[in-house]
Amino acid sequence: MVGILRKVIAGFCYVEAGGVLYECKPRGNIKRAVGNILAGDNVEFCVMSNGTGAVEKVLERKNSLVRPPIANVDRLYIISAHSTPAPNALIIDRIIAIAESKGIEPIVVFNKSDMGNLSEWKEIYDKAGITSFIVSAKEPESLADLKKDLFSGSGISVFTGNSGVGKSSILNAILPELNLSTGEVSEKLGRGRHTTRRVELFKLPEGGYIADTPGFSSMDFEHCETVLKDELPLCFREFEDYLSECRFTSCTHTGENGCAVKAAVDNGLIGESRYKSYVSLYNEVKDIKEWNLKGKK
Repeated sequence: MVGILRKVIAGFCYVEAGGVLYECKPRGNIKRAVGNILAGDNVEFCVMSNGTGAVEKVLERKNSLVRPPIANVDRLYIISAHSTPAPNALIIDRIIAIAESKGIEPIVVFNKSDMGNLSEWKEIYDKAGITSFIVSAKEPESLADLKKDLFSGSGISVFTGNSGVGKSSILNAILPELNLSTGEVSEKLGRGRHTTRRVELFKLPEGGYIADTPGFSSMDFEHCETVLKDELPLCFREFEDYLSECRFTSCTHTGENGCAVKAAVDNGLIGESRYKSYVSLYNEVKDIKEWNLKGKK
């Protein structure tokens, strides 16, 4: 049989097929073949006479993420918040670039609008051509457009973001039947407690799945995945119309004379915040070669 892996707990894989959830153990050769088996994997498995199952093979993935650890993602909802913790453009743009590099549609959600105005943040991503929402998990009416967007897609959608931004609270407000654990933000540390311990896929009522994921800190994320310098400009979708217009084909778009991307920034066609994130990310990876990354993922 072929099914989708909903979660992995203590070495057991919970695979859904035909509306039934099977508890399976992975065969010993799977880890050697693909590394860690992930929620979202499509797998071949067999069911024994006693009702238990065994995962025989992990089918080819269209993509996978290191943080959160999940496979075959279609849409990535990047959750930020008005405060505790406040939005961080570089973190948001780093995750967007990783999503774009893997063919995943990024969507930005600004939570805790009850605490203050988030319209300037939304404008940054609207201008970049990235869908964004302003919501408050405490105000159900503010979630209507996000809920409509979430329910409109099939495949696998993922909520990710720093600890404390309210991922589980938003999902509980949209889908109360999930009853996910939530945590207060620590006043001493200024960040949320990690209430979600593992990645698990939940079925959406109109098709597809949503994954709540463990939160992360900015330091955690910086060392997980890297978009190399040659690919990075392509991961900022608002750069696309200008990349071929630069004076030099070797342009890095970090301030050279004749750079059409920088000219577009100066003329207000590309947002300053997004461009600053690009330059920061480029400077992080400019000396990294692809072979440096082998064995790190």
